Amino acid sequence: MIRNSIVHYHLFKNAGTSVDEVLKANFPNRWVTREFSDGQQKANVAQVGQWIEQEKDAVAFSSHTAMLPPPELDGVKIFPILFVRHPIDRIASVYVFERNQASDSFGAVLARNTSLAGYIDVRLSHDRQCRNFHTARLAQMFMGQVGDETTLALRALEELPFVGLVEAFDQSMLHLAEWLSPHFPGFHAIPVANNVMRDRTIPLEQKLENLRAEIGRELYERLLEANRGDLALYDAVRKRHF
Repeated sequence: MIRNSIVHYHLFKNAGTSVDEVLKANFPNRWVTREFSDGQQKANVAQVGQWIEQEKDAVAFSSHTAMLPPPELDGVKIFPILFVRHPIDRIASVYVFERNQASDSFGAVLARNTSLAGYIDVRLSHDRQCRNFHTARLAQMFMGQVGDETTLALRALEELPFVGLVEAFDQSMLHLAEWLSPHFPGFHAIPVANNVMRDRTIPLEQKLENLRAEIGRELYERLLEANRGDLALYDAVRKRHF
């Protein structure tokens, strides 16, 4: 008998908390979460597979640090889900979240001690949080294969069975329910909006204009250039599904 398992690749500040609430509501006591410290892709994917095999009563698995591709397991069919978001709007949300976070992590300390512009300037040169964040995560699916990072990420987008869009969250959840319900009878979308750090009533274009005005044109252009891959992914998801 094949065991069906959902794996939520919870990308930071991409409506993942809301997705998890939907999963928890559909699978009470059968939703589990775990983080992985090993940054080596093959070891990480193997650990995710071991986790799924060990948690035999669980149906939905969620992790910020699980890497693509989904593990291949005997007797298990995995349904991977993840969401992408406009990368520039996501960065502003990350800053607000980390500024308000009671944490001593690098990002939280930085956010509490600098402006949004200062935060972006430092992180552009420090890590991937503000530079093609989505591209880096999706490209892991074909790590080591021929192609630049954006090409591999776009290939992953084509092969993954479900990629939702934060800006069209409710519609994405309906698509998710349509896909999952034949395999998980009774699965249904539930309207939620947890851990939302920015006003959802403000149009995206206005948010981006406000951010450009706040950080200045020069830094904003640097940010756009550093997120060309993510912008391509965002446009591909929007055109493909919405």
